[in-house]
Amino acid sequence: MKLSELKTGEKGVIVKVQGHGGFRKRIIEMGFVKGKEVEVLLNAPLQDPVKYKLMGYEVSLRHQEADNIEVVSAETPMEATTFSINPDDHRHEDDYIHHEAMKERRIINVALVGNPNCGKTSLFNFASGAHGHVGNYSGVTVDATEAHASMFGYEFNLTDLPGTYSLSCYSPEELYVREHLTEKMPDVVINVIDSSNLERNLYLTTQLVDMNIRMVCALNMYDEFERRGDHVNLDTLSTLFGMPMIPTSFKNGMGVKELFKAVIQVYEGASKFSRHLHINYGHEIEDGITRIQKYLKADEHITQHYSTRYLALKLLEHDSQVLDYLGKHMSSEQRMKDFQTLTNERDKASARVKEETGDDSETAIMDAKYGFIQGALKEAEFKTGTKKDTYKTTHLIDRVLSHKYLGFPIFFLLLYIMFETTFTLGQYPMDWIEEGVAWLGEKLTETMPDGPLKAMLVDGVIGGVGSVIVFLPQILILYFFISLMEDSGYMARAAFIMDKLMHKMGLHGKSFIPLIMGFGCNVPAVMATRTIESRRSRIITMMILPFMSCSARLPIYIMIAGTFFSLQYRSWVLLSLYAIGILVAVIVSKLMATLVIKGEDTPFVMELPPYRWPTAKAIWRHTWEKGKEYLKKMGGIILVASIIVWALGYFPHNDELSSEQQQEQSYIGRMGKSIEPIFTPQGFNWKLDVSLLAGVGAKEIVASTIGVLYSGDDSFGDDDSFSDDTEKYTRLRQQMIKEGITPVAAYAYLIFILLYFPCIATIAAIKNETSSWRWALFAALYTTAVAWIASALVYQIGSLMA
Repeated sequence: MKLSELKTGEKGVIVKVQGHGGFRKRIIEMGFVKGKEVEVLLNAPLQDPVKYKLMGYEVSLRHQEADNIEVVSAETPMEATTFSINPDDHRHEDDYIHHEAMKERRIINVALVGNPNCGKTSLFNFASGAHGHVGNYSGVTVDATEAHASMFGYEFNLTDLPGTYSLSCYSPEELYVREHLTEKMPDVVINVIDSSNLERNLYLTTQLVDMNIRMVCALNMYDEFERRGDHVNLDTLSTLFGMPMIPTSFKNGMGVKELFKAVIQVYEGASKFSRHLHINYGHEIEDGITRIQKYLKADEHITQHYSTRYLALKLLEHDSQVLDYLGKHMSSEQRMKDFQTLTNERDKASARVKEETGDDSETAIMDAKYGFIQGALKEAEFKTGTKKDTYKTTHLIDRVLSHKYLGFPIFFLLLYIMFETTFTLGQYPMDWIEEGVAWLGEKLTETMPDGPLKAMLVDGVIGGVGSVIVFLPQILILYFFISLMEDSGYMARAAFIMDKLMHKMGLHGKSFIPLIMGFGCNVPAVMATRTIESRRSRIITMMILPFMSCSARLPIYIMIAGTFFSLQYRSWVLLSLYAIGILVAVIVSKLMATLVIKGEDTPFVMELPPYRWPTAKAIWRHTWEKGKEYLKKMGGIILVASIIVWALGYFPHNDELSSEQQQEQSYIGRMGKSIEPIFTPQGFNWKLDVSLLAGVGAKEIVASTIGVLYSGDDSFGDDDSFSDDTEKYTRLRQQMIKEGITPVAAYAYLIFILLYFPCIATIAAIKNETSSWRWALFAALYTTAVAWIASALVYQIGSLMA
C-alpha cells in the first residue's frame, strides 16, 4: 500500500521509494529508507500535508509525495502458521510486520526496453515462460505484455514494452514506452541490446540515461558477437555508461541468471557499476539545459515523475508531447507567468546552438549522443571481427527473394501456398467442428422441450459460437505462416517488395499482408494491422479491410450467383466481386489518405534483419496465443449478436406459423419492411432487407435467412461451392423472380453484401485496435454508405441497359 493511504495514528514499515532522480534521492535522504517504521501523526487542517514520525523526528510530506512511498501497514493480519505469538508480546508482532515489509521489498517491477529485433521478447518468454510473441521486424509488440518470474528469492514483475529505436514522439510505440517509464516508474529497466549492432542500439541507451532511471543492459546475441570475432571491454563500457552490461543469449539462456543477479544488485543499491551519469552535450546545450531546469524544478509534480534534465533536453529537441505535458501539469501560477518564459528560454538556447554549430538543437543533441557512444566504444576497445559475416547468408538469400524479377513471383507463390494450405488443410478440422456443433444442436433438439430456451440455445448460442469456432483451424494455420514469415525475417522483405505499390494507395508496405488476410477473415486481418508502425497507415488499412471479401461472404455469393446466373457466368460473377472489392479499396484508401486522414506518413525506414531460423516453440506460442485472442475477443461479441438476431427473428412467436410466416411477422421482419423504402433504388424487397439486417451480426447468417424466407430451406448457408442440387436453386429463383427480384437487382445485392457493414466482430476488432469507438462507428457507417451508393448505381445503370 501507499504511505498516503495510512490514517492518523497508524504505523507502517517502508518497503520502497519510487520516483525519479533528485526527488527520490531527497526523500531517501530525509530518512524514508526501506525497513524503517513510520507513523502518521497529524493531517493539516486542509488534510494536506501530513506530519509523520520517522527515525525519532517529525517530518511533513504532501499526499502526492507520500504516493511514491510503498509501506506495509502495522494492521497487516498476521499468519498464525508463520509465527507463534503471545498476545502480550509485541516484539513478535513487530518482527512479523518487518518480515512482511521485506517480503514486499523482494518484489521488483522490471520493464524491458530495446530496439525491435533485439531479443527483448525472447528474454521475456525465457525468464517467465509467458507466451509473448517474438517478431523479427519492427512493430510486432504494440501493447505491453506482463508476466512473472522468480529467481534468487525475489519475485520479478516483468513488462515487455514495445520495440522502439528511440524515445522521440514520432510513433505510438515511442510514446507508449515513455509514458510507461514515467507513469508506472518500474524499479529497474532492462535495456536489451543487439550486440551485433552496438552503436545503433546504444542510442536508445543514452536516452534512458537522460531519464535517470536505474538500469541494467543485456548485451543479447553475444554468442553471435563472439563468433564474428568482435571484442569489447565490458567492465570499461559498464563504467562509462554507469550501469552493468551483461552478455546474454536468450536462445539458449546464456547469461540470464547473471542478468537477474545484476537487476537485484542495482535494485538494492549494491552494483559497483551503477552511477548517475550526465552525457556532456557541449557548453551551449548544457547552458540551455541549466536555464530551462531552473523553471522545471519549481514544480514538484514534474520532479516526481521526470528527470528535469531529460525534460530540458526534450524541450530543446522541440518535442511536442513534452511541451503539451508541461503546459497541462505546471501549476496555474507558473502557467500564467513562467510557461511562456520557459519556451522563450528554450528558443533562445536553440538559437544559440544554431549560431554556434550550424545545426538545429535536435540534430546537435543527436550528434553529441553518437559522439559519446563512439568515444565510449573506442575507450572500451571495441573492435568488429571478421571471422564470420552475420549478413553473408542473408545477402545470398536476398539475391533471390528480393530479386528485381523473381521477388514478386516468389512472394505471390508463398502467399498462394499459405492460403491454399489454410483453406485446403483447414477444411478438414472445420468439417469436424461443424459436425460437432451440428451433433450438439441435434442432441439439444432431441432432449429439450420445445420453447424459447431451446430455440435460443440451438439457433442463438450454438449457432453463434459455432460460427466463430468453425474458423479457428484456418485462423491457426494462417497465423502459423504469418509467424514463420515474421520470425524468419521474410515479413520485412514482403513489406520491402510491396511498399511502392502500397504507397501509391497512401499506405505502407506492411499493409499488404493484412489486406491479403482479409480474404480469409477480416477479424484477424484487423488484428494484424498492429504490425504497421504508422498510426495513419494502420487506420487507413483498417478502414478499407472490410472491402476484402472474407470467406463468410462466399456462401452468399454462391447462393445468389447459382440462383440467377448460368453455369458459364458464375465464376466470372464471383471474380468480378473480388475485383470490385479491391478496386473500391484502392479508391477509398487514396481518398482517405488525401482528404480524411491527412498529414505526412511515417518515412519508410525499416530494418531488414538477418534471416534467422525461427524456433518451433516461439512459432507454436505465437500461433496458439493468436488463436486464443481471436476466440476471446470475438467469441463473446458474435454470441451476443447472434442471440440478438435470433431474438428479433423469434419474437413475437407463433408455433402455428411456417418459418417464412414467422420471419415476416417477427420484429426483424417488421424492421425489414420499415426500411424497404430506403432500398427501393437498389430493387430490394423486405426479405432481402431482413437478410442484410441479420448479416450485421455475422455474414454466415445471411444466406440461411434468405433460404428460410423464400423457400423454407436454410441449407444455403452451408454451401462453400456450387451445389449439384439444381432443384433448390431453381425453386429459389422462381420465388425471388415472382417477387420482382431481377438478375440486375440480385447483382446489386451482391455488391451491397460485398461492401457494407463487415460484421459486429470486425467492428469490435477495429475498436480494440484503435482504442476508439469513433473509428469503429465510422467504419460501420461509411462502408454501408459506399455499399448503398455502389449498389444503387449498379441497379439503376443495369436496369437502363437491360
